[in-house]
Amino acid sequence: MKLFLQILLIVTSVLLIVAVLLHRGRGGGLSSLFGGGMQSSLAGSSVAEKNLDRITLGLGAVWVIAIIGLGLLLKI
Repeated sequence: MKLFLQILLIVTSVLLIVAVLLHRGRGGGLSSLFGGGMQSSLAGSSVAEKNLDRITLGLGAVWVIAIIGLGLLLKI
């Protein structure tokens, strides 16, 4: 179980870093390199940006659960 949580933590950490870097910042961010800069001025944010937000939140939740699980296992 401990090995599974450690692997899960490493994988989610790397994916979380990538997801955060893909977000659009004030200057356009890395998402504009992959076509994210072409959004309609009528919509607040594109569908891709909303999906990226959901993916980032999901990865963050899995990351926090893995941290808490490892902490509880190592405490014993």
